Amino acid sequence: MREKGQTNRYASFTLNWGMNMEISKAMLRIALLMLFGAGSVFNQANAAEDNTVAPKAVSDTDAAIDSPARKKSKTEVFERALRDADGLLNSGRPADAYRLLEPLDFEYSGHVRFDYLLGIAALDSGLPDKATLAFERVLAVDPNFAGARLDMARAYFQLGDMPRAKTEFEAVITQDPPAAARTTIQKYLGAIAASERAKKTRLSGYVEGSFGRDTNVNNSTSQSQIAVPAFGNLVFTLSPTNLKTPDNYYTAATGAEVNHSLNDMWGLYGGVDLRRRGNQSLTTFDSGSVDTRAGISLGEGGNVFRVGGTYGQYSVGHVANRNAYGLTGDWKHSFSPSDQLNLFAQYGFNRFADSAMKVNNFNQSVVGAGYLHILEDRKTALFGSANLAGEKSVLDRADGNKKGFGLRVGGQTSFRESTEVFANVGYQAGSYDKENVAFLANRSDKQYDFSLGANWHWDKYWTVRPQFSYSNNKSNIAIYSFDRVDASVTVRRDFR
Repeated sequence: MREKGQTNRYASFTLNWGMNMEISKAMLRIALLMLFGAGSVFNQANAAEDNTVAPKAVSDTDAAIDSPARKKSKTEVFERALRDADGLLNSGRPADAYRLLEPLDFEYSGHVRFDYLLGIAALDSGLPDKATLAFERVLAVDPNFAGARLDMARAYFQLGDMPRAKTEFEAVITQDPPAAARTTIQKYLGAIAASERAKKTRLSGYVEGSFGRDTNVNNSTSQSQIAVPAFGNLVFTLSPTNLKTPDNYYTAATGAEVNHSLNDMWGLYGGVDLRRRGNQSLTTFDSGSVDTRAGISLGEGGNVFRVGGTYGQYSVGHVANRNAYGLTGDWKHSFSPSDQLNLFAQYGFNRFADSAMKVNNFNQSVVGAGYLHILEDRKTALFGSANLAGEKSVLDRADGNKKGFGLRVGGQTSFRESTEVFANVGYQAGSYDKENVAFLANRSDKQYDFSLGANWHWDKYWTVRPQFSYSNNKSNIAIYSFDRVDASVTVRRDFR
């Protein structure tokens, strides 16, 4: 039998604990009724109501002029709103119930029956953050209101706040609920435990492939004849392999990363990326790479420091070209959900495989900073970075040591739920400290680049990315000047 003020709604919700399972909320609450008594779960709202006023308490002046008819009218409006909302919930229309109750929140908040119905409507409408506010008001009046505490736990679960969800579920368990309720709560607690275990070790990966057109696959000058000052400006004709050459190409890549939490502050990480690029005609300039990384992390949330090591192997024309290994460190700090700072540094050793190329061996150092800002619309992000770099010649290479810096700015915006457009522009400058004996000058380069593209996500894990890039390297030594245009389409599958 339904008692006055009792919320008697029957609906179901989906809980994900490794498989989707439908659970009747009504069954759970009926089980609680069996334990706590007919007036203890839902009708606790009526008991607590004795200490509240419907509508919200009025001032002494208002009370003095409030007629009995006016009081009766307000009470009737209040009761009708609760009945209508209850009916909407029972008929499976929680969003309509929320739209009915939400405008009345200011006037009736603090009234237990109203707050509880508002919380249920918000929770079942996919607004768990709003639901927690309503349930908090209910539990502030009656901490033993088991139904409200159970729904509060569900709201925290939907928000992903597993520690607080666990606390609330365990609080209901201590009230010795019947078997049906206990089984359901234990499944929630099992799902929370599984989530905590998953957070300790996180594995992600990807595979991608692309095809495109590159106007300069060998990064070479378009100037076929070069005057060499060391030979009295005698003009030399470059071989075709050293001239700008266009070609179609494909790329294939895959990679994976694992992160393991040792405790709340310390963790380990590791990853690998493999990439192959092949040209349609100029296979001499096909390239491949294997990059690995591993290290430790310290911190949590928006403040994480990582330090580790890297190792890479690179090939050109299917022949080993060089190896690179070194140390890296970075610090990411979030000032707010919209602003993040990143500081980074690395030191690496680059060693060429061919004995004739070993004279070009160098050690490289880089330090820099980046900043990311998300605009108020939550759809647009802007970023910028700057770095200082140096290369130390190991075996007296022709141009000596190098010092340089780089700048990059860009942004990304979503104009549809499944599509983002991005663009960025960069500048790099480098100068060398040794006179080139052939060109009788200290080499100095300035490179500009620009990229524009889009990411279209046709589902959660698949992305198609068309992209256009342009770069131009200007050097005071002609053989190092070049420009290139690259247009490509990439298809990517993520695993996480």
